[in-house]
Amino acid sequence: MPELPEVETVMSGLAPVLTGKRIVRLEQRRPNLRFPFPEKFAARIEGRCIQTLSRRSKYLIANIEGGVTLIMHLGMSGRFTIELADAATNTPGVFRHQPNTNLGSVGQEKEEYTFSNGANPKHDHVVFHTEDGAHVTYNDPRRFGFMVMTPTASFETHPLIRDLGPEPLGNSLNAAHLASRALGRKTDLKAFLMDQKNVAGLGNIYVCEALYRTRLSPKRSASCLAKKSGAPTDRAERLTVAIREVLTEAIAAGGSSLRDYRQADGALGYFQHTFAVYGREGEPCTTSGCSGKVRRIVQAGRSTFYCSACQR
Repeated sequence: MPELPEVETVMSGLAPVLTGKRIVRLEQRRPNLRFPFPEKFAARIEGRCIQTLSRRSKYLIANIEGGVTLIMHLGMSGRFTIELADAATNTPGVFRHQPNTNLGSVGQEKEEYTFSNGANPKHDHVVFHTEDGAHVTYNDPRRFGFMVMTPTASFETHPLIRDLGPEPLGNSLNAAHLASRALGRKTDLKAFLMDQKNVAGLGNIYVCEALYRTRLSPKRSASCLAKKSGAPTDRAERLTVAIREVLTEAIAAGGSSLRDYRQADGALGYFQHTFAVYGREGEPCTTSGCSGKVRRIVQAGRSTFYCSACQR
C-alpha cells in the first residue's frame, strides 16, 4: 500500500494539472470503490475549481470551490494518470522529461507525465476533465481505494482526519512528541510508529528502514523513547532524525515501486533500490563491520525486516 512518499509523489505530479483548474466534467464509471462514492458525486464537483491539492498522512486532499473537500486514498492498487490536452502532438507512450538532480545515486530523470500508462482501461473508475482539456484518470484494479467528501469547514473533525498524529516532515514531529506518546507504553516500536495517532503517514516499509538507521530493534518496547521523567531519550532523538531522512530520500527518488504503485506520470519510483532491510530477508546486513543477516518476522500480521545483530 502506498505510504507517505508515494502519496506525496503522486500529489506533486497532479498538482500542476489540477490546482486552480475547473472540472468541466467528471466521469464516475461505477457506484463504489472500497466505499460508495459520495451522493451526487459528479454534480458536486463539475463546474467547480480545485483550489488546492495537498497531502495529509496517506490521503490526497483536494479543496474544491464552494467549501467542499475531497479526501482520496489510493488503497492497494490505485493510481492516477494524466493525459494533457496536447497529447495528440506527442507520441503516445513517450515521457516528457524534466531533469531532477535530487535523486542521488539513482541517476534517473523524473518524468513529468506520460500519455500511455499501461493500465487496463476497464479499471478506469473516475476521470476528471479539466477546463484546459486535460484528463486525470483514477485506475484501481482491486478497488481498495476510496473518495469521500466533507465540508471544508469541518475537515479537521472528519473521522479519517481528526485523530491523526503530526506529519513526520513537519516541525510538530520531534523527540519530545515521541516521548510523550511512548511514555509507559509496552507496545513494540514497530506497532507504535505505524499507529497513525502517533505519527501520520508512516507505514511498513519506512518504519523498517528508519529503525534500521537508528539501530533499534522493532521488538523493543516503545517506552524506550522516554525517560521516567517523560523527557525524550537519545533513541527518540535519533529516531526522529532517521524518520525525516528516510522519507525525504524516498520522496526525492519518487517513492518505492512495489507491485502496483506508479507515479502520476506512470513512472516507477526508485527508492526500493536503496532498501537496507525491507524485502532483503537472508541477505547480509549492509552496516560496515556487521556480520549479521536480515531477518523477517511477522508483527501484527505484517512482515518486519531487521538485522538482529546490530538492531538492539
